[in-house]
Amino acid sequence: MIIEWVAQAPVLLVAALVIFVPGSAALYLLGVRGIALVAAAPLFSTFATAAVAIALGMIGVGWSPLSWGLAILILIGVTALIGRALGGRLSAAPSRARWLLPSALVIGVLLGIWRLATYITDPAGISQTNDAVFHMNAVRFILETANASSLDVNQVIGGSSFYPAAWHAVTSLIVAMTGSSIPVAANMLTLVIGALIWPLGISWLARILTGSDAVAAYAAILSSALQTFPLLMFQWGVLFPNALSTAMIPAAIAVVMTLPQWVDGRDRWRPLARAALLVLVVIGALALSQPAALLPWAAIVLVWITARVARDERLARSRRWVVIVVSWIALAVIWVVLSRGTSGSHWPPFRGKVEVFLDVLLNGQLRVPFAVGVSVLMLVGLVVAWRVRALRWFVFAWAGISLLYVLVAAIGAPLVRVNILGAWYADPYRIAALAPIVVIPLAAIGLDALIAAVASRVRRRSGAAPSSRVTPETVGIAVATLFMIVLVLVRPVAMPAFLEATFDRESRYVAVDDSFLTPDERQLLESLDDFVAPGERVISNPSTGAGFGYMLSGVDVYPRTWSAPRTATWEVLAEGLRDAGTDSSVCEALQAYADPQYVLDFGPGEAGPGRYEMPGFTDFDGQTGFDKVAEVGDVSLWRITACSR
Repeated sequence: MIIEWVAQAPVLLVAALVIFVPGSAALYLLGVRGIALVAAAPLFSTFATAAVAIALGMIGVGWSPLSWGLAILILIGVTALIGRALGGRLSAAPSRARWLLPSALVIGVLLGIWRLATYITDPAGISQTNDAVFHMNAVRFILETANASSLDVNQVIGGSSFYPAAWHAVTSLIVAMTGSSIPVAANMLTLVIGALIWPLGISWLARILTGSDAVAAYAAILSSALQTFPLLMFQWGVLFPNALSTAMIPAAIAVVMTLPQWVDGRDRWRPLARAALLVLVVIGALALSQPAALLPWAAIVLVWITARVARDERLARSRRWVVIVVSWIALAVIWVVLSRGTSGSHWPPFRGKVEVFLDVLLNGQLRVPFAVGVSVLMLVGLVVAWRVRALRWFVFAWAGISLLYVLVAAIGAPLVRVNILGAWYADPYRIAALAPIVVIPLAAIGLDALIAAVASRVRRRSGAAPSSRVTPETVGIAVATLFMIVLVLVRPVAMPAFLEATFDRESRYVAVDDSFLTPDERQLLESLDDFVAPGERVISNPSTGAGFGYMLSGVDVYPRTWSAPRTATWEVLAEGLRDAGTDSSVCEALQAYADPQYVLDFGPGEAGPGRYEMPGFTDFDGQTGFDKVAEVGDVSLWRITACSR
């Protein structure tokens, strides 16, 4: 396994460069330095990439690494001009031990890669999940149409509505730049999201929150301690866009928290202009990745703003309260609008009132095994944060994020599930993934407090002066690293099915004979272009895994998502396609779907969530009007001759 992953290192490098280089260059020219420069870079790169894709689509310029690169250079040049006009610099914070944070980040990155790679197993593996069909087919669509615009990408399934396509645009660039397959590019971007963007962002947030390099270092190392993020977003769904947007939330919060550092008492318009620009980048990055991320970001930021405004004696008390109340009302309105703008609540509550609070306190959301070690550190961190006035607001932020999980897991009222949880479709997986944003910094604060307490006790008992070689921070790094190594080796990471209270037997990226996409099915799909001429259409039951056909071959395999059309016409095919030679209504139904010339027989399918039985799509052997074209194991491709015109 290790050799296969090492062989894909160039693809991983390109993925990292696409995510970090544009943002780092632009923010450097804007005056950003230190960890902020690297941690905030994905926000600019993601926003710029998705915005450029929309702009190129609108003016009719094809999407490619060249057009993207030229547009990015123009944006960086504009940023340089803005940076010169605004002046100022966000300097790196002074540090007693310059090695501390960089070394911790390296450890955190390696642990994150280890955890994700061991779950994915094969760098060319495909997530055996419903949403993976749409996301990967969308990347193929971008590559074939040279259009990565969020206004157009939904055309892959015949839609015309906006769909946040930042992840898809970035993945398509990786494929185009490296020549890798779409699954490999997607998996390398997964490593960048979960093992680079996330630990950098959570570490920077911890640094801004506490002013401590040690706390930031511990946060980096502990960044992959919880299954709920980043791993869960690559298990369930699969939710690539949610993973990207959630990974950027910590840095997005930290960006806003740094804005006061730019303030110059002699000049007001420049800090305001810079603040507006940076907030625009944050909003754009989150909205074009997955708009639901805007809500927890805005809520946490508003808790911080509320705490600052409440303490600001320069404002009259009445004015302070007006600002606070109006801000929260505005957020509430935006929250309801975004929540009601989706297809609504799709999942029921599943947890009792007492159980759900244990889930929150012990980080056992979705019935995953309780994360006792991290939870103890978090509880210590909560106590420390409550006792420090400047940190107390973060306790409320933790309570707010925890409340979202309590609501989705235990409250069934439609008013709550539609108006508060609708932005996530009342999906507990998506909401549980928000918890580490607040839990990891608190756990880092808790670890720092415990290390400091133990070090102080040891010094008092020994009477020795502090060692310049073995500092409390060194011990903390060692303890956190050892804790994570044991955790990664021992703690199970099977995907939980919360409604059934069961867990997956194995990784959802592992293809076996009873997988959504079996090895035989994948082999046949990858060879479709050998048998099907360009422009011809293949029809299938997409919930058997055949929906991956377009992504794997470039052949027009319909439907291009896991869900078939819910129409009476499709029902005719689902029940009786195999009878096309004797039932004229079948040929009439096929006309509605552009007269496909081929059909895939991947069996009848199965009944279950996101799965459909379609007996009409199997057993063509001996049926009039069908000729076998190719076969791999039990799966086959047939030419439809019954409806020849």
